[in-house]
Amino acid sequence: MRHVKEELPYNNDSVMDFNSAVEELHKLGSQELNKLLKDSDNLTIQLSTSKGSMPQIDMEKLAWSLPLHLLAVLVSPGGNITKLKYLLKGIRLLHSMCDLASRYARLEQILLEDVKFSEQMLDLVFYMLVVLASCEQESCIGSAVPVVHSALVACSLYLLTGYISSQWQDLVHVLLLHPKVDIFMDVSFDAVRVAVKFFQIKLSALNTAVSFNKSSLPTAESTVHNFCLQLEASLQFLQSLFQQKLFRERFLKHKELCRNGNLLLMAKAILKLNIPSNFKESFSIAAAVSRMKSKILSILLLLCETESISYLDEVASSSRSMSLAKSVGFEVLELLKAAFGAKPRQSDNALDNTNPRGLVLLNSMRLADIFSDDSNFRSFIVANITQILADILSLPHEDFLSGWCSSDFPVMEEDATLEYDPVIAAGLVLNLNHEKDMNAARPFILHNMRLVSLAQQRTAFLVKIIANLHCFVPSICEEQEKDRFINKIVECLQIGTSKSSSRVSLSYDEQKALTFSQNLCSLLDHAVSLIPTFLNEEDLQLLSVFFEKLQGLLPSLYEDDRKEESNIKGVEDIQDTKFEVSCHDAEGWAKFPNLDLGDRPQGAEITTSQLKNWLNNRKAKLARAAREARAPSEGENAFPDKGTGPCLGHLYDSPESPGEDYYVPTTTARNSNPSTSKFDGGHGDFVDFSAQHDMQNNIPSINLVRCEPGQYVALTDRNDEEIGRGKVCQVEGRWQGKDLEEDEICVVDVVELKVERWTRVPHPSEHAGMTFDEAEAKNGVMRVLWDTHRIMPLSQ
Repeated sequence: MRHVKEELPYNNDSVMDFNSAVEELHKLGSQELNKLLKDSDNLTIQLSTSKGSMPQIDMEKLAWSLPLHLLAVLVSPGGNITKLKYLLKGIRLLHSMCDLASRYARLEQILLEDVKFSEQMLDLVFYMLVVLASCEQESCIGSAVPVVHSALVACSLYLLTGYISSQWQDLVHVLLLHPKVDIFMDVSFDAVRVAVKFFQIKLSALNTAVSFNKSSLPTAESTVHNFCLQLEASLQFLQSLFQQKLFRERFLKHKELCRNGNLLLMAKAILKLNIPSNFKESFSIAAAVSRMKSKILSILLLLCETESISYLDEVASSSRSMSLAKSVGFEVLELLKAAFGAKPRQSDNALDNTNPRGLVLLNSMRLADIFSDDSNFRSFIVANITQILADILSLPHEDFLSGWCSSDFPVMEEDATLEYDPVIAAGLVLNLNHEKDMNAARPFILHNMRLVSLAQQRTAFLVKIIANLHCFVPSICEEQEKDRFINKIVECLQIGTSKSSSRVSLSYDEQKALTFSQNLCSLLDHAVSLIPTFLNEEDLQLLSVFFEKLQGLLPSLYEDDRKEESNIKGVEDIQDTKFEVSCHDAEGWAKFPNLDLGDRPQGAEITTSQLKNWLNNRKAKLARAAREARAPSEGENAFPDKGTGPCLGHLYDSPESPGEDYYVPTTTARNSNPSTSKFDGGHGDFVDFSAQHDMQNNIPSINLVRCEPGQYVALTDRNDEEIGRGKVCQVEGRWQGKDLEEDEICVVDVVELKVERWTRVPHPSEHAGMTFDEAEAKNGVMRVLWDTHRIMPLSQ
């Protein structure tokens, strides 16, 4: 390599070029440099090398000149591995000196307080990314360039948190004041994208090498781990910037940045990462790739959910970026298809603190929800997601109930923040670290998510996606979009066509269609429990309309039933229908114990007319009950006593605490104009699902039981099932900011619990605890608030 020769002053008036100083000093960490400085005067150090002692180095003058020296090397001709390694050594030295700065006033004044030095550091980082974004791939295959390149991207980015500000909001403020911040955004995406492509190339090459020599697997895995560390750190840096509202808005306001597609190209490269056969059994590598996908999905979600400017509208305004967005959407759907089609491994069922996988499934479903609700991408999503939804809803009924209508979900997703140390990370690439440093190079800060919350959120997103795709608003949607989704679903249930003399009729997989209908009905029933925390009533009504309309589009399944129905004047005249939710036997009935269907024969066949009749009767009863509850006679108070009347409290309705980071889906309507309803297209009558919620949860209108302190009681959930027993300790006054009498609650010490200790308590709070386990830890006993109408006194 042709080094840039620059003179570095020394106290003894001798001179030496920067190259030798960087080559020797980069090997020392901040602790070793600190030890040398403590033993010296005037910030000078003396080094002994294999070639003898070096002259004393003035660290103050080195600090002043190092960024400009590295810039000079960066613009010098050539781009081989020697040059890239030298730049990495210089940047590692800068990180070590940054760690030292706060211990020496003069270094702190230069490195952290001098404005001119900060400007030089910004120039170094910006130009470094420009060069790294334009690296040629062909010259890097089979060499050490890919790993060094990825380390340079990450270590360069983290110079900003070291030298500019460790607080993200302050760093964003400085970046936005820089005249080249838009270039910084653009080249950051390109530099990371090139690093990701290098990773995939290197991964394939290592996989081939291991296939020929199995003994090389440990060394190859170490290289892959190192690569993953650098890539994830770079991606996490960008994610942290986009978590700042000002940074997101600056990006969105720059229309060219949105439309040129560099961010989408980076996202596509990350989402297309796949693990070759020889590395599939490495849980840590699989988890690292999963976390990277989770982080890029998070960045896209942050942009799509920004309310001030529509990112998807900007993307759709350019044919190139629109095409890229669809390719990214396709990769998201591939993630969903793989997740729903794969059986969880044993390692997925238990929490693994060393290999958190990120929120890939949840973030994918969130993004699919957003795409399905956007008019620009509706047709694309219908064409590509319908088969996935059909496969989910065609699962064997028991599997569907356990996977989508239950809070007992076996697979855990856990997000994590990587604690990245650039000195250790660069040392791994430069082969400077000991084994203990390698083990400490990938520590994580874990962000736990309750299994219950994950199960509820994924089911809520399933409902939302179906609701979005079935929704038709004439003022927004094109006419050809009407019923496209439901017709596509019907196509998925077809297995061929049969020709007769008069017409061509469709043929269906009857068992699949019956299972589909049964599962959809169960989903509708379960979705009621997700209101209002995870779903809104509009989503549920769209799902109900979709269900009813679908039954009428599968006529060939029920030829005999249609003939029977034609002999009946109208379903509104049938008041005493005996119906059985696509279940053919007593076992099927047992799955839906809360449905009041009257006398039913233990093997009776179900007919379409019976299904429609029961649904219509049920809706009429619910609507009538709702009207009666809402419209008391004149002069009459519907609730004369606080102790009587319907009680609408739900065990999990309390809002999340401000300290929890994980996502809870919005329950507000998607139309910005509150006067515009998704039912403008005339899908059917409005069903009062709040009344249905009360009836299905068997909420009685009874006088509340008066409990006294010291009394032993049974504690029930919203389904009136006993989940524990306890002792009442307070029924009047205030506790943890709550007025017990006014809120109709009391304080109970739980002495016996029949659910998991991590289950959320009915009235969670930061001070008293969010779960039963936290309540015990914070109060010394499992002391919680409980609704008085959910308490049953026990004999002493």
